[in-house]
Amino acid sequence: MARVTAGVATSHVPAIGAAIDRGRTREQYWAPVFAGYEWSKAWIADHTPDVVLLVYNDHASAFSLQMIPTFAIGCAESYPIADEGLGPRPVPVVEGHGGLACHLAEQLILDEFDMTVVNEMSVDHGLTVPLSLLFGQPERWPVRVVPLAVNVVQYPPPTGNRCYALGEAIRRAVASYPEDLDVQVWGTGGMSHQLQGMRAGLINAPFDNAFLEKMTAEPEALRQIPHIEYLREAGSEGIELVMWLVMRGALGAHPKELHRVYHVPASNTAVGHLVLEAGWPT
Repeated sequence: MARVTAGVATSHVPAIGAAIDRGRTREQYWAPVFAGYEWSKAWIADHTPDVVLLVYNDHASAFSLQMIPTFAIGCAESYPIADEGLGPRPVPVVEGHGGLACHLAEQLILDEFDMTVVNEMSVDHGLTVPLSLLFGQPERWPVRVVPLAVNVVQYPPPTGNRCYALGEAIRRAVASYPEDLDVQVWGTGGMSHQLQGMRAGLINAPFDNAFLEKMTAEPEALRQIPHIEYLREAGSEGIELVMWLVMRGALGAHPKELHRVYHVPASNTAVGHLVLEAGWPT
């Protein structure tokens, strides 16, 4: 059967993708950010999964304010790179896994999660920057990807508790897939940041580091954080952290933390990164 073996959490700052694409990763400003991912790149080279279920948010590329699903799962065989205003990023087309994706859609809906099934969409930096951070600049991505888009753009987003429960359902659904697949779940976005208003540039390092610690030590506490606390403590875009909880819910009761990074700032965002080994038994 298929199994969830590990989880990755990472910020998906668009400026990080631009730094990679323009060959600026060794510049003084950017070098500390990318140094934090060197361990992870070596680890993923030795633990490359068959499929990554990548939890991210769309930035008005596939969806607009006219239609924003709370949870949307990509069931296509491939996903073109979105043009976010300056042309598509120069990265490979993202190859999907239609079989696993359709199975997940079925099982999650039968498990009473209202998933929007998407058979055609482009993917933006929310999905491609995490791939670049761990896999560099290959001619072809070494994994297939099942995109799972979460609405953290327009109120009301799903609660952290609902996202965690979705992760638990994903773990069950993956385990019921008959093919022998190594699956990782990646949660992206965050950490604390705000892009507009009087608090633009807000970074709350104590909140971020407490969140990183609780991902393994006290996940139940993270499930209960209300929307207003994310807004107050982590800024208007800090709500992206609920996507990390989808990943955490998919890992079982006692995952092992393998690697942790926190860096301020990258552009105007606090960068956080975790690599977790899935807990056993299921």
